[in-house]
Amino acid sequence: MSNQILKGKKGIIFGALDEKSIAWKTALRCHKEGAQLVLTNAPVALRMGEINKLAEEVQAPVIGADVTNMDDLKKLFEESMKHFGGGVDFVLHSIGMSLNVRKGKHYTEMDYGFNQKTLDISAMSLHRVLRTAWDLDAINDWGSVVALTYIAAQRVFPDYNEMADAKALLESVTRSFGYHYGVRKKVRVNTISQSPTRTTAGSGVKGFDGFINYAEKMSPLGNASAEDCANYIAMMFSDMSRMVTMQNLFHDGGFSYTGVTGDVIAQMEK
Repeated sequence: MSNQILKGKKGIIFGALDEKSIAWKTALRCHKEGAQLVLTNAPVALRMGEINKLAEEVQAPVIGADVTNMDDLKKLFEESMKHFGGGVDFVLHSIGMSLNVRKGKHYTEMDYGFNQKTLDISAMSLHRVLRTAWDLDAINDWGSVVALTYIAAQRVFPDYNEMADAKALLESVTRSFGYHYGVRKKVRVNTISQSPTRTTAGSGVKGFDGFINYAEKMSPLGNASAEDCANYIAMMFSDMSRMVTMQNLFHDGGFSYTGVTGDVIAQMEK
């Protein structure tokens, strides 16, 4: 069902890789709600993924951009504004990559060169995106920016490795830049802290299958699906959330505020 809550709005979706990704499902939901879109990802991801299939379905151009390259981001926003005939109303930042995880480096033995790249791609890329939009005055008044994060920014999940640090930095950028963008243009900037989700990227975390089952038992409503997250993001892009900014919004079926559940106790007592 569609309520057309994004009718007339225009937005950029970062990070749609394949049908499992939250960004992919968000693009579908936003299109269904009446939005016009531009899709973007890193050049290597465009070659690996299936974004052209999504682009056809949501009738959106694909503009490649390396989020660590300011020239690429400038070109992305300029071409998007040209395509839309004006500014954008929303941006989804669904970007994360850990070189130390990819290389099998334990958190206590991380390569700091890899770590710098991880932080740049997974966290400071949000600052670069917002800075580029700020310089070009690319986001319309009362626009909305959402970045995806995870509760490992607040709590220890040993195998989440350096991505926990990256997400903590991402959330800090959200608050800090969110203040300035709110004062200047009433643009709101928030993070959504999603349940563990079976995306291509998420499944690469060590012990993921065991943890997703644990999170399911620890969440009164169960884990939130990628489709559920897409629905929430669409609402955050709509005018129904126009006074919400600088927040980290947990979308995890209650996991974040649950100490223990009956299911977990029963499992431990077996």
